[in-house]
Amino acid sequence: MNWTALVQVGELAAALDDPRLRLFDARAVAAITPDGPNPALLYAQSHLPGAQYADLNLDLSDLNKAGQGRHPLPDDEVFARRLGSWGVSPAHQVVVYDAGDGSMAAARMWWLLKLLGHQRVAVLDGGLAAWQVAGLPLTAEVRACPEEAPYPARFDRSRIVTADAVRERLDEDSGWLIDVRAAERFRGEVEPIDPVAGHVPGALNRPFAQNLRDGRFKPADELQGELEALLAGRRPSDTVLMCGSGVTACHLLLAFEHAGLHGARVFAGSWSGWIGDPSRPVAKG
Repeated sequence: MNWTALVQVGELAAALDDPRLRLFDARAVAAITPDGPNPALLYAQSHLPGAQYADLNLDLSDLNKAGQGRHPLPDDEVFARRLGSWGVSPAHQVVVYDAGDGSMAAARMWWLLKLLGHQRVAVLDGGLAAWQVAGLPLTAEVRACPEEAPYPARFDRSRIVTADAVRERLDEDSGWLIDVRAAERFRGEVEPIDPVAGHVPGALNRPFAQNLRDGRFKPADELQGELEALLAGRRPSDTVLMCGSGVTACHLLLAFEHAGLHGARVFAGSWSGWIGDPSRPVAKG
């Protein structure tokens, strides 16, 4: 196993019994549908064999932090201890899935592990939905892995973009900042989640759903062509990705990696963090 971006259903099914595999169910409720089914309860009822549950709010965020958006990053030491309690070490292949396309919140966990320098972590392409379409088994059995020491690394802060860093680049030509929210939210026509509508001045819009076809990521070469056109000559390493709260932006980062375009970074606080300071400018249209 050496999966670093996406893994297909058949590949994962063949490796379920490998002791080096650590599998995670990261199903989460999207903020736009807060009354959706409880994902932890859904996990308890049925999940992929061997999967442990990673909670977006409790494990992949620290909601006690103020002013950093709706899903502030967890402290890296806390996340390192959580990984150890799940039995994850640098020697393991990690695979994460959610209900479908990876945006809620499999790609978020994938990114957090990448920030620690963990290479062998991948998202199940198509998620639980693809697994079920393939007629593969599910279980209600919860199988814990032997605990490990806290993960021996800390987040690479150079890969995490802050609101101040975004503000410092506002005078640059547009194109370096890409917002993956739905077009109507980006334009500020509707805002069902955050108290202010609009976008960061100069940002481009590429809704994350454009990475997909029939619930799975488009082929790597096709995504490469689309994303290179979006970059318009910029290097991926000069590019910053954002969304509403730093979750679905990771989906576009995964698409970049799948397409062989390495080095883009995520604005962790994203829109909900940006509007936490009313002095920051807002654009519409």
